[in-house]
Amino acid sequence: MPTFEVEGRKYDVDEDGFLQEPERWNEDVARDFAQSEAVNELTEAHWKVIRYIRNYYLQYGIAPMVRKVCKETGNKLSDIYSLFPSGPAKGACKLAGLPKPTGCV
Repeated sequence: MPTFEVEGRKYDVDEDGFLQEPERWNEDVARDFAQSEAVNELTEAHWKVIRYIRNYYLQYGIAPMVRKVCKETGNKLSDIYSLFPSGPAKGACKLAGLPKPTGCV
């Protein structure tokens, strides 16, 4: 299994770099993974999206659809892409510690 390492901290990830142990997630993990997604600093706007996605996943066991993320966080799709350059599925879900989404987010 591949690993992702930041400053001595190691995480088991899949072939696309998604955390394999979602229960291990915390905000420090999100900060570590942000570097791999070209996000230099996590702002409150980032955290709003990350927390929403994370809470939705914990409640329903799946990632939310992207239009739900936009509606519930007050962001347009272009805002999400500005915050997470690789997009809501890859970037935002990865930072939220979710497994790689199988459908559309």
